[in-house]
Amino acid sequence: MRLMLGLERGSGSATFGGRTYAELANPLRTVGALLDAKAVHPARTACNHLRMVAAGAGIPTQRVREVLSLVGLDDVRHRRIGGFSLGMHQRLGLATAMLGDPEYLILDEPANGLDPEGVHWMRTFLRGLASEGRVVLTSSHLLSEISMTADELVVIGQGRLIASRPTRDFVDTYTRSEVVVRTPQAAEFEMRLRQAGLRARCEEPEVVVVTGVDADVVSARAAQSGVRVRELHTRRSSLEDAFLAATSNATQYRGEAA
Repeated sequence: MRLMLGLERGSGSATFGGRTYAELANPLRTVGALLDAKAVHPARTACNHLRMVAAGAGIPTQRVREVLSLVGLDDVRHRRIGGFSLGMHQRLGLATAMLGDPEYLILDEPANGLDPEGVHWMRTFLRGLASEGRVVLTSSHLLSEISMTADELVVIGQGRLIASRPTRDFVDTYTRSEVVVRTPQAAEFEMRLRQAGLRARCEEPEVVVVTGVDADVVSARAAQSGVRVRELHTRRSSLEDAFLAATSNATQYRGEAA
């Protein structure tokens, strides 16, 4: 992200609408960034901090109140930033990024420090921005949250690109789904599935897990076999499972189990 914004030097290039960040006439109106939420003067108020940034970018002062309301900080706009919690810093950083009403947003761990309500709000807010046609690039180690937010994933391990693809495709590529059947005839059904050449195993006394086929195939086999089914569903792997599988050879620090 620092490379994209010209804060670090490296090979390659990143462009926004065909121009690098350095070539943008008024960068804040094109690209909004949140890289370090704590990188603000603690003695300033939230309102004065945003007024200073707005003045430097030629943005009208009334925009300050607008973005403070957007992120839920309007009631504390006259409080000194030094007394803010980490979650409040994150909201202020997002307000700063939104000052210029940019087309592109680059956000580093935007949900860090937020409470559950704040995390839900952030997810909804970012999805709303994307639905308006903006490009929202976020980095995060909260994979469960990313799975509910991101349309596309870029996975990097030890500085190398591992994958760049839609989230669902990434999960499907690195994991496999299973069909779970709950039946009082589990042992019998497992045997019949194996006889038909399917991969099946009893996971519990009344639970059969089938891999390699979809739920329709398993349902049809159950009907043909006269098996009483109490529950049948597809169990999909999580984004975390896929991430661990994809990055298994790029793990830098490996701890032992407790």
